[in-house]
Amino acid sequence: MRHVRRFGLACLFLSALTMSSAQAAASALAGQARLEPVSFESLSGWKEDDHAAAFQAFLRSCRALLTQSIELRPALASQADLQAVCRKASTLAGPSKAEARHFFEANFQPFAVAPSSGEGFLTGYYEPEFQGSRTPDSTYSVPLLARPEDLVTIPQGETLPGLDPALQAARRRAEGYEPYPDRAAIENGALGALAEPVVYLREPGEAFIIHVQGSARIRLRDGSVMRVAYAGRNGRPYTSVGRLLVQQGVMDLETMTLEKLMGWLRDNPGPARELMRQNQSYIFFREADELAPEDGPIGGAGIPLVPERSLAVDRTLWTYGTPIWLEGQLPLALDRTEPLRRLMIAHDTGSAIVGPARGDYFFGSGTEAGRRAGLMRHPVRFTVLLPKPQP
Repeated sequence: MRHVRRFGLACLFLSALTMSSAQAAASALAGQARLEPVSFESLSGWKEDDHAAAFQAFLRSCRALLTQSIELRPALASQADLQAVCRKASTLAGPSKAEARHFFEANFQPFAVAPSSGEGFLTGYYEPEFQGSRTPDSTYSVPLLARPEDLVTIPQGETLPGLDPALQAARRRAEGYEPYPDRAAIENGALGALAEPVVYLREPGEAFIIHVQGSARIRLRDGSVMRVAYAGRNGRPYTSVGRLLVQQGVMDLETMTLEKLMGWLRDNPGPARELMRQNQSYIFFREADELAPEDGPIGGAGIPLVPERSLAVDRTLWTYGTPIWLEGQLPLALDRTEPLRRLMIAHDTGSAIVGPARGDYFFGSGTEAGRRAGLMRHPVRFTVLLPKPQP
């Protein structure tokens, strides 16, 4: 990777060391959003939230930050102020709701995120569970593939010579680098012997949903559960098949659910195959046997996600571990919502999560979490909590 252009990124990193967290955030958001200081009292529902639960999610990311754990998908570098707050958090043992709320109020300043695009937008995601097999047969024939040896992930903000700067991965060749094959080419056998299956599923639509979600629980023939986690991607752009179906008039946005989408993919195998191939992005996986059954899947920060406390954000704009207050509506059904007033922690990222007030809300694992995640596509107000300058 010595050919990667690092000078610009290094300069940005060095300059960030002299900034406060608020200054660094404002610089990263320049031209995309304003940060407007607000008070905790102005946050609707702030006092009623379970800050102890939010604190435990925050502490999880702090432990990774302080031990310099490797991020699965590196995000904007943390500032010294956040690291100092994390050191404070690590000294607290199980604070009550009130104590946790006081901790956030004492160590953070809330800033409303005012995007130039108008308002924030929130979607949902989850960890699917499907049936599968370690060996292929007539029932289980659709593979999830392991990360190929020739895949090179390009660090955020860097490029490789001769490649489109928009590409986030490349294929290593003896003569240099080239764009990695897209979804259609990979499914047609472009990887050859490098395409090593991790597990086999029943339907292409199930595999596609796991690609979109980035993780899954696979229930095997003997009743045991195998966990698979994100191990890399081909660096090609992501395209939403749900949006394509809406554009084609097959479904309407107001009544689309995950169940309807998966049903259409299952019932229309030919058109579904061509539709899914319009999403050039392809995800590779590994078996995550280090995860306990009660753990969530591994997020971009390299740590297990926390249901309804972990948020996926634009990693080019936000640091993992950043607390973010959400205000909006949480769907219960197509025609029913409840108020969303919740402190989330930036633990993850995603190819479709782009912009300063764009988030993906992690609902948890299994069918019910998937039902709820499929309903979430709502406007939301983002308020970011940035650490106060620490002595």
